[in-house]
Amino acid sequence: MMEFIAANMAPLMFGSLVLFMLFGYPVAFALAANGVVFGLIGIELGLLTPALFQAMPDRIFGVMSNDTLLAIPFFTFMGLILERSGMAEDLLDTIGQLFGPVRGGLAFAVIFVGAILAATTGVVAASVISMGLISLPIMMRYGYDQRLATGVIAASGTLAQIIPPSLVLIIMADQLGRSVGDMYKGAMLPGLVLTGLYVAYVAGVAILKPAAAPALPPEARTLRGAKLLVKVLTSLVPPLMLIFLVLGTIFLGIATPTEGGAMGAFGALIMAVLRGRLSFSLLRQAMESTAKLTTFVIFILVGARVFSLTFYGVEGHLWVEHLLANLPGGQLGFLVVVNILIFLLAFFLDFFELSFIVVPLLAPVAEKLGIDLIWFGVLLGVNMQTSFMHPPFGFALFYLRSVAPPSIKTTQIYWGAVPFVVIQIIMVGIIIAFPQLVTMGLDEDLKVDTDQVEIVVPDADPQSDAPVSFDGQKPEEGAAGEQKDGAEIAPPADDDATKALEKALQGDKK
Repeated sequence: MMEFIAANMAPLMFGSLVLFMLFGYPVAFALAANGVVFGLIGIELGLLTPALFQAMPDRIFGVMSNDTLLAIPFFTFMGLILERSGMAEDLLDTIGQLFGPVRGGLAFAVIFVGAILAATTGVVAASVISMGLISLPIMMRYGYDQRLATGVIAASGTLAQIIPPSLVLIIMADQLGRSVGDMYKGAMLPGLVLTGLYVAYVAGVAILKPAAAPALPPEARTLRGAKLLVKVLTSLVPPLMLIFLVLGTIFLGIATPTEGGAMGAFGALIMAVLRGRLSFSLLRQAMESTAKLTTFVIFILVGARVFSLTFYGVEGHLWVEHLLANLPGGQLGFLVVVNILIFLLAFFLDFFELSFIVVPLLAPVAEKLGIDLIWFGVLLGVNMQTSFMHPPFGFALFYLRSVAPPSIKTTQIYWGAVPFVVIQIIMVGIIIAFPQLVTMGLDEDLKVDTDQVEIVVPDADPQSDAPVSFDGQKPEEGAAGEQKDGAEIAPPADDDATKALEKALQGDKK
């Protein structure tokens, strides 16, 4: 029995972790408990040494001193302030009026507002709950199909997962050891393409099933002409300016993601003041929610560090590498298997847990196979987006259920999400087929072909048999070791190169 445990420590650790989480134990504590228990078992079996745990304080301190993670509370706070200051309500009302005459106009408005909220809040829960409270009753009132309405709201809210400043992209960059700014640049175009696919689907439904997505009746379109133009400018311009303040400065290299997040949080406070919505109560709620989410992330990360310390100690990374690197099909086979694995795990785990547990195990294998890690991170981010959407544990579905009227059944919400999950899977395939969607906006690293590197040693003066000295000056003729004008003369040309090097080094020491 002990021999079996010793020979299969890595798979036993991973299987035990999955079992703990299926039973509903908190992820942070399941990770840490597995790391400690299997670490003690490894020490007892002689696979590990007690000194292993002495590295733990340094690893935990590394989490606490990680500057990249500072962006998480800033972006979370920014999103909560904007969501609770009524920005989503104003945007939905304005864009709903703008697209009102178009069949499916309210659904288009929800998608566009979801994209704008994603680029300003980065928090899925805030987007889904806001749009569920505001737009769902209106869509039901004007005869929208329940499945289409709920699916559009849930899917548009999850755009905050992939459109910067997404929290999961910050975590992904940290786990992959890459720049958050590069991860944001790589994710921007796929996020916009995914938004376009949502729009195309709604347009298709509006054409094929007009009754499922009607236009707003004339009496509901209260804003027209100059009033509508003023409303559009006052509602759309401030959030667009905030998007540029945050993402524009990051993309242009003016600010780091952490600095961009700080500016965004300050900008959100200014917008709330200008709207007359900032109060002590709102500020306290936003700060409490930010503290809870940040603590949640840090606890998971600390637990993941405890788990990975033991997992790497028993060479679990080599087990994963052997398991995945030798799959048939090379890179493509690896990508297919990994995406299926992520999709299945997303039924039970959310994106934080997948980022902290699975991504660190996959990254070394991907790098060994020559896969660009920024592209790989964006691909996994799009795939993880499905974790919010597919039953039975899709968090976006739960958020929407909590604010949907009782007349809408849970099964309707689930069925409404299915087409958008299929669209997200199609988007994964598009990124694999067209990697330039991610890489075209990135700065190319300077690549050096070592096979083409040529080292040229300067030749001696052809008119003289004297060797070239190490300081680049031609020595004067004379016997080795003789002094002429106070300088030591270099060894003769027939001296061994090794001796010349030794003498030069001796000279340097003097």
